[in-house]
Amino acid sequence: MRIDKFLKVSRIIKRRTIANEAADNGRISVNGKVVKPSYEIKVGDIVEIKFGNNTSKFKITNIPKGQNCNSSDVIELL
Repeated sequence: MRIDKFLKVSRIIKRRTIANEAADNGRISVNGKVVKPSYEIKVGDIVEIKFGNNTSKFKITNIPKGQNCNSSDVIELL
């Protein structure tokens, strides 16, 4: 699953367009590398998202199958 879709489906970011913009602006990194919205996530990836002065960091523990899920089911906060 693409990182932009994952962030929307897991409700970490409200809309996919916002996730796209964040990735395009270099604010999303996976395993220490800045990624594009099309990056294919894997279980075990460590994602860091920067919005202003706030930074969220989490590990992907599961990839959702449907259109919506709880973020607590697919990530572990670091």
